[in-house]
Formats: sequence, C-alpha cells, structure tokens
Amino acid sequence: MATPSMAALVILLRLTGLLQNWEWDLYDLYMRSRPQEPRDQRIAIVGIDENDLSQRNESIISDSALAELLEKLKAQKPRAIGIDIYRDLPVPPGHETLVQLFATTPNLVGIQKVGGEFVERETVAPPPVLKEKDQVGANDLIFDADNRTRRGLIYLNDANEETVYSFSLHLALHYLEAEGIAPEMGEEIDHWQLGKTLFSPLSASDGGYVRTDAGGYQLLINYRGGDRTFETVSMTDVLEGLVPPDWARDRVILIGKVGESFKDLFFIPYSTGLVGLPRPVAGVEIHANLTSQLISAALEGRPLIKTWPEPLEWLWVLFWSGTGAAVTWRLRYADGVNSFSPKRWGALLGAGGILVGSTYLAFLQGWWIPVVPPLIALVSSAAVITAYLARTAIELRETFGRYLTDQVVANLMENPSARKLGGERRQLTILTSDLRGFTATSERLQPEEVIKILNFYLGHMAEVITHYQGTIDEFMGDGILVLFGAPTQKRDDAERAIACAVAMQMAMKPVNEQMKQWDLPKLEMGIGIHTGEVVVGNIGSEKRTKYGVVGAHVNLTYRIESYTTGGQVLISESTLEQAGEMVIIEAEKKVQPKGVKEPISIYQVGGIRGNYNLLLPQDIETFLPLARPIPLLYSLLDGKHVGDSVYNGDIIELSQSSALVCCNHGDPQGFPALMSNIKLNFVSRDRSDQVSEDVYAKVLEKSADNGNFYLRFTAKPPIVAKQLDELYETLKSHCEASDLVWQ
Repeated sequence: MATPSMAALVILLRLTGLLQNWEWDLYDLYMRSRPQEPRDQRIAIVGIDENDLSQRNESIISDSALAELLEKLKAQKPRAIGIDIYRDLPVPPGHETLVQLFATTPNLVGIQKVGGEFVERETVAPPPVLKEKDQVGANDLIFDADNRTRRGLIYLNDANEETVYSFSLHLALHYLEAEGIAPEMGEEIDHWQLGKTLFSPLSASDGGYVRTDAGGYQLLINYRGGDRTFETVSMTDVLEGLVPPDWARDRVILIGKVGESFKDLFFIPYSTGLVGLPRPVAGVEIHANLTSQLISAALEGRPLIKTWPEPLEWLWVLFWSGTGAAVTWRLRYADGVNSFSPKRWGALLGAGGILVGSTYLAFLQGWWIPVVPPLIALVSSAAVITAYLARTAIELRETFGRYLTDQVVANLMENPSARKLGGERRQLTILTSDLRGFTATSERLQPEEVIKILNFYLGHMAEVITHYQGTIDEFMGDGILVLFGAPTQKRDDAERAIACAVAMQMAMKPVNEQMKQWDLPKLEMGIGIHTGEVVVGNIGSEKRTKYGVVGAHVNLTYRIESYTTGGQVLISESTLEQAGEMVIIEAEKKVQPKGVKEPISIYQVGGIRGNYNLLLPQDIETFLPLARPIPLLYSLLDGKHVGDSVYNGDIIELSQSSALVCCNHGDPQGFPALMSNIKLNFVSRDRSDQVSEDVYAKVLEKSADNGNFYLRFTAKPPIVAKQLDELYETLKSHCEASDLVWQ
C-alpha cells in the first residue's frame, strides 16, 4: 500500500511543478561535478570589451571596426565566422565597406532576434544583405524560471511562420560541410541525423521540466564548462596582429560582446559555485557551447543530454518508492521495535546513495534521470512504514501489557495470527529465579519497603535479561520466569540463558550495595535453567490474554531452581547439551524432584566462556569450630509446609553463611535429606526457651560425619544475622571458642 500510494502522491506533486527548481539545481550540480572536458580547439571567440572600445575612442562598435576585424579574420581562412552583434542599422563610419564584406563572405553568419510566443522579447531585424544570402541565424536564448539558460534552439518559426535556423546551427553546418556532413531526416518526424548522432527535440515534460514551453526545436545544452571555456582573444589583439597568422584557420570564429557594460551576460549551470555570487557568462559563450555540441555530436558522437519518456520516469519513481518501503519493512526489527533504528536508516541512506550515484553515472553518459521525485518517494514510503510500525507497536503494547519484550512485539507485528488465543509446541530454554528467604524477610518490613526493594531488584534483573534477549514471561513476587526461544527461536538460546543467569548473579552486587545503604538485609538469589518441549502461546480469554508457557518442563525448571542456594546457578543435562563445552561446571549432582520417576543430573555453573567470558565469584567457606555449641530446634519443610516434628541439634562449626549441625536426637526420620529445606530456631542452653525468630536454611551436599549435616542459611532475622556475623568475626579474630550470650 505504501509503495503505490507514495509514488502516486509524489508524481502528482511533481506534476504541479513544485519539485522543478530542486531538480534543476541537482542538474546544475551534476553538470559542474563532471570531469573537465578538454577544450574544443575548433571553436574560438573574439571578445569585444570596454578596453577594445577605449583603444579606438568609440562608445559603440562602429561598422569600420567590425569590417577591419572581419578582413583580418577572413584572411586566415576560417571555416565560419559568426557575428553575435546586431547590425540591422548602420553604425557609421564604414557602413559601405561592411556591407561589401557581407556580400563577399559566404561563410559569414549574422544574427537576428526572432522572438516568439515562448520568448516574450522584442524582435531585432537581421542585416539585409546577409538575410538575402540566407546567412542569418536566430540568436534567441531560452531562460528557465530561475533565470538560467539550460536549453538552446536549433530552429524556430518567426512571425510569418517561416523556419529560421539558429545562429549555432548555421555555424556548425558551415564547419561540417567541409567534412562532407549534412543533415538527414530521421524515420520519425522532428528527428534528424547529423553525422553520428540522431537528434530529437525536447518535450514539455522531459527531465526535470513540467509543462515547459517547448516551442521551436530545442535541445538541452551539454555545456563544456563556464566562463572562458573556449579560447578567447580580444578584438585589439586581432587588429594589431598579436595572434598567429593562422590562428583562425579551419576554425569557427564567433565575434561577440564580453564586457559587463554591454549587458549581454547570462546565468548557466556553471554560474553557481560553492562560494561567492553566481558568475554569468557572455551570450557568445553560450552560442559557442551549442555550436561545439552540434559539431562534437556529429563527428565524435559526443552524447547529447537525453531524457526518459514520462511513463518510464513514473515507473522510476514507483521503483524507489518500493525500495524505501521494502528496505524499511525488511529491517523493521533489525534493532528491535525502534522507530529510529540505525540499521534501517543506514540502509535507507545507502539506498539514497545508490539513487544519487546511479543517476550521476547516467548523467556522465548523457542521461538526465530525475532524482528529486524518486528520492522523496524513497523517504516518504520509508516514513509511512515507520509511522505504521510505531503506531502498531503502541497498539500492541496497550493490548498485551508492559511485560512484552521487543521480540514478542516483533513477532506479533509480523504475524497478526500470533495475537489469537492458542499456542504451539516448541523447545525452549526456561530460566527461573527466586530470592532466597525473601518471603520471611518481607514479613518484617513495611509494604512500601517491600515494593521499593522488589522494584529496584527487578529493574536490575530486567535490564540484564533484555540485554541477553530473554523474554520475561512473568514476575511472581520476587521470582522471575524467563523464556529463551519464544517468540523468536535462535540457535544459541541455551548459551544466552546461561550467560544471562551468570550476569544476573553478578548484578546482585550493586543491588546489595543499595540494600546496605538502605540498612536492609542482603539479598541472595538462586537460578534454575532447563531445556525442554512446552506449549507456548496466548493463554486466557478474549478480554484478558497472557503470553506464556505450560508443560511439565516448566514445573521441572522450578524444581531445579528449588535446589539452589544463594548465588548458585543450576542447569539440567538437556541445557548443558544444548550449550556445549563453553559452560564451566563446578559440580554435578543427582536429584529426584517431585513428579520425576528417575533421578536426574543437575549441574552447578561456575561461568561461561566464548564471547560471553563471564565467571561467578568463588565464595570459599571457612568453617571455624565453636568452643560451646549453639543449641537449636529444627523442623523439616515439605515445599511450603512445615513438618509437625521438631528435632534437637547443635551448631558446632560456623562460616560466613553456613554452619555444621550435630544431630543429638537419634531419630533417623529427623535427619534431613540433602538439598532439603529446614526451619530452625535458636534456644537457650537448657532448651527450655526459644530465643530467636524463625531461621530458614538449606541442607548442603557437603559430606559430614554420621549424625551431622551442613546447612546454608537462606533467611535470617536481622538480630540473628547480626549475632552470627559478630560471632564469626570473633572466631576469625581469636581462632578460639567464644561464649556468646544469646539473650
């Protein structure tokens, strides 16, 4: 829709003529930017300026001066002499001599101003003698709306509907006659052959023109350069014999006014430079360019400025409109859902460069192909597509909520069917994370503090997850469910999931620095990762829809995460197989989660190599013995349920975050399983009073003597945490037992 709509709009805009001036400016720029052509030695100019007149004490060029100049030039045997000076009336003295020269010089061409409907200027009659001998050409110039001359006349009709050859054509034909070349009619009307080149007239809407007056037979002038492109000598130099005696032999010599006071100066494409004011050129220089163009085209086949038919130009605009739309649509998600995607706009700049470059190369071969309309079409269609993408992204975000990542939005934008309820089977890598013991901690905080902590923590984690292109499926309190492979599946999903998990654990450092500033407990996070086949899609109703996953492998991921302690990343065997050898494994363990018939292997991740090169910090636990054990009572946890049985124990060794517990109850059922969770309370020495709030811990796999087990604290009340920290620091300082009063 964007391609034809924008193309049609630009074509209509072009037909109004509003783009015409911009196209002319580019045409002039292309012409000035071409490599400099060699000077055409077949053409020379005798320029008359104010100094020539002052040398002769004349205010205007007299007939005697002109006659003397013609005699000097005629003696050098040029092929043609053109006088770009009006001589419809005598300018004494020497009129008779000048008339005699006119009558006896067959290769002399004078001028007249024909005028016409397309040039509203007064006419100027030709010299009568030259008119009778058909040695007069029209020197009319055509000016575009910006007052520049880009077109030249080959012939035109006068008021009596008689065809009058242009001044330049007369001179060119005189030169080519000696080469045995004369005009021949082409197969089509108004087409004629001159030597190696077929000439056709300019139409009203050729190139950058829009409904211009194409009266007469017009050509685009293929200028060789700006001012003084052709060899120019002064009238005084010729009269005083300061030029070689054969200087004019076999050349076309044009005589014209070049002084500023003569008001015979005009602007052409070469008149404007990068700096300074526009520099006009003399009218005789323009006629010299057109004469050179006709001769060069006939003898060497020098290209004319050609244009495409208007329907082909319309297709050209349509093509670039399609290019802008296609590039934008193809790269619509190159940088996510981003209206100002660097890749997309870089590709559009490249396409614009190709457009400008190709048209410039075509111009070097003589083709004027429109640039401004296709460039506007390119940008316009890209802008329309970008606006559509931006609007659609807003609608999708409003529909599906703020939980969506750029990848989800991209999938929904690309596949409208993806917005419907339903799902598909797909192998995903699933990541779950949870803060250890945060529920117990949050019970002691005000709701506002809990929300502040969660928002800060989840904000940091979301940035990491987004960086590794994970899809956040859900925030569940302090837990996060992240998908890798939905909605967009990639070959490195498992690798990115592990790298993301390691980066999340590393991001806990700045989080806990902020916790310390807020005087709040330190946070610890566990992460589980598993790869398996699930059903992913839109779940819910027509009123409320959620993009999510369901399946046994989702539950298994939660089970794996439940085995973690703070700072750990545990992955399943299937994830390890997908990620390959770049994963650094610290330990392997066999577990049998609830709902799984056979034990499975899970692996503790220490880091990931390759392009990620991430390593988790190694916490070395140093256990120090206590001189006097710390008595406690503990109960086993089954999920979130606390067991009814209570067992006795004593902490006999302590580390920064863990402890060694000695069981003294003798009940085998009370010995906790490895990696299970327990709730404990510290009690008085005689075990008659409970002296602490609930403390939660996980049983470690670290081997211990019979009746003993290692645990890692997962949630400690602030008072208990402070006392344990002080006790451990004391143990480290004195390396001996310390008796601490727990009351």
